[in-house]
Amino acid sequence: MSTEKTSTPTGDHAVENPEAAAAAVTVVDPRLLVREQGLAGYWNEFKRKMKAGDLGSIPVVVGLLIIWAIFTSLNSNFLTAGNFSDMSVAMVGTGMIAVGIVFVLLLGEIDLSVGSVSGVAGAAFAVMNVTHGMNEILALVLAILTGTVAGAVHGFIFARIGVPAFAVTLAGLLFWQGFMLQILGSNGTINLDSEGIVVKLTSYYFSDVAAAYGLAVVATVGYFLLAFFDNRRREAAGVPSRPLNEIIVRTVLLAILAFAAAIVFNQYKGLPLAVVIFLVFLVFTDFVLRRTAYGRKVFALGGSVEASRRAGINVEMVRISVFAIAGTFAAIGGLFVASKIASANQGAGTGEFLMNVIAAAVIGGTSLFGGRGRTWDALLGVMVIISITYGLALEGIASPVQYMITGGVLLATVVIDAVTRKTQKTAGRA
Repeated sequence: MSTEKTSTPTGDHAVENPEAAAAAVTVVDPRLLVREQGLAGYWNEFKRKMKAGDLGSIPVVVGLLIIWAIFTSLNSNFLTAGNFSDMSVAMVGTGMIAVGIVFVLLLGEIDLSVGSVSGVAGAAFAVMNVTHGMNEILALVLAILTGTVAGAVHGFIFARIGVPAFAVTLAGLLFWQGFMLQILGSNGTINLDSEGIVVKLTSYYFSDVAAAYGLAVVATVGYFLLAFFDNRRREAAGVPSRPLNEIIVRTVLLAILAFAAAIVFNQYKGLPLAVVIFLVFLVFTDFVLRRTAYGRKVFALGGSVEASRRAGINVEMVRISVFAIAGTFAAIGGLFVASKIASANQGAGTGEFLMNVIAAAVIGGTSLFGGRGRTWDALLGVMVIISITYGLALEGIASPVQYMITGGVLLATVVIDAVTRKTQKTAGRA
């Protein structure tokens, strides 16, 4: 009896019964098994992720709920419609800059210049529009491009010349802060037009109740359709996808949150324009990172620079572009900060502002070690920071205590991040 041998493209060796060999290496995706087991499968998967350190956004969400519960018990005005709306608008400036920081952190780098760059953008707009009478839209565009150029310069020095990002952006922090003081002049403060575009960024509200509810409907339906058709595409490609009932549950949870926020906004002045713009930027940047080749390159660099280079990724250009993105968002955030106070002054981007921006990205869940994070982390992180700030302010607690508490929260987040990475390495996932 003879055994038939069939050659396969595995080098110089022949493989007996290649069909059986192929079947032997077929691995069933564990996510398919989880979904077949129903609720018990999801519970077991949840416990497995907890043991492996794959916590995701759970600690941040739980922490935010605890913060809200504590401050609400101390002061019933904390979660009133007015205070909630004010917090939502106040978080946009810091949150915008934190979005840019997320991109930088995904590379495993840091940008210490974003606070100063944000101040320069606000000052540049004020000087061009108010002092020199330039068209408001043109001044707005040029102010944003100021941040883009500043970030690109930092990225070029880091990527092409090889100076560490920490040193480059630290120098940038000092340079741009001095530049801001120089263009503001001896007066130090330039008031903005209260009816101008920039001030309207944070002062305008969609008073019609249909606006907030409409946004909630768009967000809910948009998420469902995106998830549904993405699943269809994955099924057609033969890769694992979420079952329809899971998509429905996620959509219902999103609808509850969206309509709850809409109800609260409509109890005050309506839907803030600043919140709408922030959400649009979050959706767009999340799409860029998760759905485009460029986003995959950013994550790849955060995982391994050398492996990315061998894969043909232009490491230098990606690094330069990421710092340019950070500078752009710093400028946009700086305009929102100037809008909030209706002026550009020497204190913009100074003090604890930079630390709050970086803390927002890290607290939200973006890893300091690179390769893990989402732009939505900026939203979660800035909500935590603004909630602490407003809650302590309502209690009349002094700034030193606010700094200590925020620092403690940041330290706890970094510790969780480090422990998570260590646990994942132990579990063989890093």
